[in-house]
This record gives sequence, C-alpha cells and structure tokens, in this order.
Amino acid sequence: MSGLLAGKRVLVTGVLLESSIAFHTARLCQEQGADVVLTGHGRLSLVERIARRLPEPAPLIELDVQNQAHLDGLADRVRESATGDARLDGVVHSIAFAPPDALGGDFLATPWGSVATAVEVSAYSLKALAMATLPLMRERGGAIVGLDFDARTAWPAYDWMGVAKAALESTSRYLARDLGPHGIRCNLVAAGPIKTMAARSIPGFETFREVWRTRAPLGWDLSDPEPTARAVVALLSDWFPRTTGEIVHVDGGVHAIGA
Repeated sequence: MSGLLAGKRVLVTGVLLESSIAFHTARLCQEQGADVVLTGHGRLSLVERIARRLPEPAPLIELDVQNQAHLDGLADRVRESATGDARLDGVVHSIAFAPPDALGGDFLATPWGSVATAVEVSAYSLKALAMATLPLMRERGGAIVGLDFDARTAWPAYDWMGVAKAALESTSRYLARDLGPHGIRCNLVAAGPIKTMAARSIPGFETFREVWRTRAPLGWDLSDPEPTARAVVALLSDWFPRTTGEIVHVDGGVHAIGA
C-alpha cells in the first residue's frame, strides 16, 4: 500500500464525533496507508458507531488519562489489538477538558481544583500518554503529535484552558528534549477554531468566527477540520525527520496578523 504513512501503526485518541479533528486524522491516516488504533473515554458505544464510518475497521481501547491503571495497561492493550507487529510509529494526542467554571470569563474566580483538572487532562496527559506508549516506540522511534490552540494570546472566555494550552506547548518542548534520544519527535498543530463538540462547551465560542473572518488572510472554515488533520498526518510521516518541539499553525494565518 502506498501513502505517506504506508506500513505505519498510529494510535489516535479523542475520536468522539465525525466532526472531530481526531476522526478526520484517523481517516486520513488510514487513507495514507496506516494501521490505526483508537482510544476513547466514556460513551464508548458512540465512539464505536463513529469508528464504523472510517474507511477500515479500527480497534478501540478505553483510555481515561486520569486513570493510572488505564495508562499502565495501554501498551499491553495496543499489543493485544495487533494482528502483526505490535509497535507504534505514531501517537496523536487529541485530549482536552476544562470544568465549566474554568471557562467563560470569570478567570479570577476559578478554584484550584478546576484549574488542576484542566492542566492535568489537557497538558500533563501529553507526557502521560508519551510514557504509556514509549515501550512500543523506543526501539524504532516515531512521532507524537498533539492538537493545540495558540496560547500566546489571552482569548475571550478561554481562560484556564488557555493556560492549559500554554502548559501543553511547554510540555511538548520538554518531551522533544527527552524523547529525542529515543528517535521520537514531539510536535503540535495549533488549529484555528473548529465547530466540534469540545468547542461547543466554550462560552462565547462564536466570537472566534468574527476574529477569523476579519484576520485570516487565507480565510477559514469553522466546519472543516481536514486542513488540521492533514498537518497532523504530515508530522506523523517521515517527511519531517528532524523536526521536533515545533508548533505548526493551521489557522488561515491569523497567528501572523496583528489585531
């Protein structure tokens, strides 16, 4: 089979609905020749139904990144799902969550417990996922790609999720440093706003529409996750063999344009 990812095995987290970036990433990975394994947390029956819309069947593993037993057993579960070589060549981190009181514009009132949850699930989980899958990648190397939202700016209503994304960006750089000797690259794709289920939970999300309408020189379609998914696939491929610790912006150019 030909394609950018021919012969590779990729773990994709975060598939929930067909509108998700993770779903389109999994689809493109398969179209580019990869064997894909999915993880899901909660509503697994829904994930199973959505997974049936992929070009090829993909095994589904339950993974709650706040559950250490799930993390400790992930490598074994991935091995069990393999029909051949049980290695992983790529991991896609598409996991983020913040409690409602950590979003919405009342930044100063958010308690530590909610902040801690946002940072653990949205940033620390990148390190946790990397360590959980390292036994499957350390011999041959590979690529870890996480999904980001540009954390250089204090966005309206994004609040502690913005802080968590800044922590994600820093975590990725440190992982690039420490996993590089294993031949593992770690990069992020900073996407523009996409109308996913996660986005709907952000109060004031529609305000981003006007920002991207007026500032994206290439234009931006909030309903089209494919440009972001293509960037993820490219970073998983061998076409970026010496790129690590990088943030690739797929946002129509908004990150480069002043307000």
